[in-house]
Amino acid sequence: MAYKLFSRTGIFFLLFVFYACASVPKGSFGHDIPVAPDYSDPNAWAALPFQLDSADAVPLSTWKDIQQNAEVDVFFIHPTTYTGKAGENQWNADMHDEKVNLKTDKSSIRYQASIFNGAGKIYAPRYRQAHLKSYYSDKKQDAAKALDLAYHDVSMAFQYYLEHYNHGRPFIIASHSQGTDHAKKLISEYIDGKPIQDQLIVAYLVGFAVTENHFTNMKPCQQPDDTGCFCSWRTFREDYIPQKIHFPDTNVLVTNPVTWDMNKPESKKSEQLGAILREFYKLYPDLVETKIYKDLLWVNKPKFPGSFLLTTKNYHIADYNFFYADVRQNAQDRVQAFFMNK
Repeated sequence: MAYKLFSRTGIFFLLFVFYACASVPKGSFGHDIPVAPDYSDPNAWAALPFQLDSADAVPLSTWKDIQQNAEVDVFFIHPTTYTGKAGENQWNADMHDEKVNLKTDKSSIRYQASIFNGAGKIYAPRYRQAHLKSYYSDKKQDAAKALDLAYHDVSMAFQYYLEHYNHGRPFIIASHSQGTDHAKKLISEYIDGKPIQDQLIVAYLVGFAVTENHFTNMKPCQQPDDTGCFCSWRTFREDYIPQKIHFPDTNVLVTNPVTWDMNKPESKKSEQLGAILREFYKLYPDLVETKIYKDLLWVNKPKFPGSFLLTTKNYHIADYNFFYADVRQNAQDRVQAFFMNK
């Protein structure tokens, strides 16, 4: 999913362009289904550790992209960047659509996947992602089929990764929004309770509700250096309750991405390592204070150049980027803890 960041003068951009004019595809699912991906082709991947791509970006000169010599992998599943055009029939993105691919690369891969290049080799598949409106359309059956097709691609990509790239190495799963929708299924199908679970360092399942007992064997992370577990959060402005996606009595997991400690649900601004916003090469430390409220992660309205235009209270689009440095450091810490525990 993606959410709108409106201002009084138009749309305010933090990570990627959201097209407010996105419309539900005409017709039923089955029209104009794009060609299936071939994951032996490097072009079917938005990021691979042996090619130059947006996941190689490093915001600060003191930080390093260690992918060349990393001992672990990161399988990253990007969020929705396909909004289509008015009058289109396609419920799923064409992986040969250069505009969609460029949007993905310049947004999610650069601003989210790059978080992990200090921890491991990044593998981020392109996939026939479901149209944004799959999450809002009244055409429930068509939307479900579009999401199933998207998951099929993610599943095929993971299988290819395991067979051709992994070679028994430890790995991290990281995802956002629609990507997390697919990651939940992927973990249930391939990892939870399977022998490969011993290779899992951590899963960052961000921007989509995940209950604490969603998996049979895999449990929520309790401490900053726990491994073999999962983290999840959805970010909103303090005191705001999003009625349609608020699930207070369903045991939804909320990890505080500053403390990483289930016994410390709140943090002060001074504890936060920092955010990366629209200006990729500028770190904003001490940006927000955090508080877990039921199934939500609450933060204060952040202050940065242009923040007076930020009127939305749903910070979904910045779930990772408000905590860019915090997630980056935590991924490195958990990698270190994984090897120490082994």
